[in-house]
Amino acid sequence: MSSKDSLTPDQSGNKHTANNDHTDDQPVDRTASAESAQAQDMTAHELEKLQLSGKFDHTTDPARLEAISPHPPGDQVDRTVVAGEMIKSASLWAIRLVVIGFFLYLLGEIIGSFWQGILPVVLSLIVCTVLSPIASNLRKLKVPSALASIISILLFIFVVGGIFSFVAPDFARQSQSLYLQAVEGIQRLQLWAQGPPLELNSEDIGGYVDEVANWIQQQAGSIAGSFISGVGTATSLLITLVVMTVMTFFFLKDGHKFLPWIRHATSRRAGWHLTEALTRGWNTLGGYIRAQALVSLIDAVFIGIGLYAIGVPLAMALAIITFMAGFIPLVGAVAAGALSVLIALVSLGFTEALLVLGLVLLVQQLEGNVLSPWLQSKAMNLHPVIVLVSVTVGGALFNLIGAFLAVPAAAMIAVFYRYIQDMLQLQSGEKDAGDIEFATVAGYLAGRYNEAQGAHRRKLLAELPENVQSPAVSTALSDVQQDGIGDALERIVDVDAAPRGFDRPSTRGKIAQARDFFEHILDPKDRG
Repeated sequence: MSSKDSLTPDQSGNKHTANNDHTDDQPVDRTASAESAQAQDMTAHELEKLQLSGKFDHTTDPARLEAISPHPPGDQVDRTVVAGEMIKSASLWAIRLVVIGFFLYLLGEIIGSFWQGILPVVLSLIVCTVLSPIASNLRKLKVPSALASIISILLFIFVVGGIFSFVAPDFARQSQSLYLQAVEGIQRLQLWAQGPPLELNSEDIGGYVDEVANWIQQQAGSIAGSFISGVGTATSLLITLVVMTVMTFFFLKDGHKFLPWIRHATSRRAGWHLTEALTRGWNTLGGYIRAQALVSLIDAVFIGIGLYAIGVPLAMALAIITFMAGFIPLVGAVAAGALSVLIALVSLGFTEALLVLGLVLLVQQLEGNVLSPWLQSKAMNLHPVIVLVSVTVGGALFNLIGAFLAVPAAAMIAVFYRYIQDMLQLQSGEKDAGDIEFATVAGYLAGRYNEAQGAHRRKLLAELPENVQSPAVSTALSDVQQDGIGDALERIVDVDAAPRGFDRPSTRGKIAQARDFFEHILDPKDRG
């Protein structure tokens, strides 16, 4: 008996035909045609009257039960089949995610084990993003690569060394006076705290001061220790700097030969993909470092000028600290601003500290609302939440150096993720090669190949026989055969909005239901 022949509608309408004429003395050995006829005569209303949970005894008519099919009517599918497919798909994805997570865990363990050797390479690449334009321009002027690299590194050392040599005498000259001013400021705070409204005695104040001093010493020691441990315990800071300098030289000298070498070392199509992905990553990393350096420089200049105008000691040193702290997004600027306010408080007083606080807040607003969106929108294109989480996780895993490298690492991951998305969209037919902005000619060739490969694969899916199609293949075939709206749907329809006529469940409706329920319980005459 067919699963779809249990109920047969008539030709005139939606109601099923019914014939209730049957007797108890009907022969047991009825033919298949008689069973089919009775199945067709059973109406949906009669099937609903059957108590499937009732007891099967001598009062039950087996002849009527034979007309009931275990299959749902029409083109419906049993719910357990749908649930089974969902569970199967979820299980496969869970296994894939577990494998990917285990791979990422092993990769993190390997990076952690070789961190002392990986760190100089990462720092060298970051320095090269700043110096590579200088070396490239020198090579265009027919300067040999080795000499261009040496000139770029010496220029970098000269600029950094010149800044510190300019600040060091001023720092040494004003540090003693800052110490005396800090002591005097603390004494003024003690005298103020002993008066109204606090009315503290000198012993309590001395205890609080000692606790604050101990906390500052501990924090300073932990910051210095985290930086040194981030740079490395087995290798000293000096050795790390020497290795970084040597690697920077070789990267600047032979870096332009890396992509041709990797295309030669791999296959043609893999070389095209690697060329495009690595070039995008390099452009993003260089753009981020240069944009962040410019933003930090503008912050340092404005804050330095403001601190000098207010009369805060060590204004130049604080400006340099602001510049260096700017490379740790969100957190570094807050720390540098707090240090400036603290120095102004202990050296000049409460009013000047408020002025410094207003200066820092004004500059930070300029950076957050104007400079960073303008300069870094094309460089990173990362949400502020991702930046904050990256800095937090990087600092927790690798201390201060991890917080510094967190945002570039997140930007690189985002670059490779977007490249994979571009290739998937070309494979699925959502985009053409002309719709994507490629960084290299190799990337365009790889994209065009992926587009042709995707079209060929979709054609093969449409030609597969039904008996070899898995659920995933049938879904893809349905996508190929049916026409729909692409990305333009988001511009035409607000898919996040609620449908018209859709009644959202409201709290007022729930309260009304609860009120009616209790009224029904308390009033017996309304019970039905």
